[in-house]
Amino acid sequence: MSRHRLRLIQQHLQGTQEMHGGSESLLTTHVLNSAQGVPAKGVTLTLSKFDASHAKWLQMSRSVTNEDGRCPGLLRGEPLTAGTFQLRFDTGDYWKNMQQESFYPYVEIVFTVTDPKQKHHVPLLLSPFSYTTYRGS
Repeated sequence: MSRHRLRLIQQHLQGTQEMHGGSESLLTTHVLNSAQGVPAKGVTLTLSKFDASHAKWLQMSRSVTNEDGRCPGLLRGEPLTAGTFQLRFDTGDYWKNMQQESFYPYVEIVFTVTDPKQKHHVPLLLSPFSYTTYRGS
């Protein structure tokens, strides 16, 4: 087994550390299909930051969750800054690909970062007709 794969397994077992460029990301997410008890692989998500001076959202990145329902590299190597952020998860497409009817076509989670030196983990627990989120660690 390669060193890289062993390191990824170790990080998974230790918690929510998601690595990008050799350093821990201060903004992470994890999507779980709680109806089936499995990671939600293949959920497309967009990270945006609110630009108050222009009163609009600016897209920072677009990603797809991996086999473990995680999305390493949300910040694309940029530092986390203070501000209001939005994670938009395309849940309708995920459930459609699972051949499952669902109620919510997307989920938007808006949150504020006041201390960009702290870790911010934003998990999403999905089922076809509900969702839950919280600030993780």
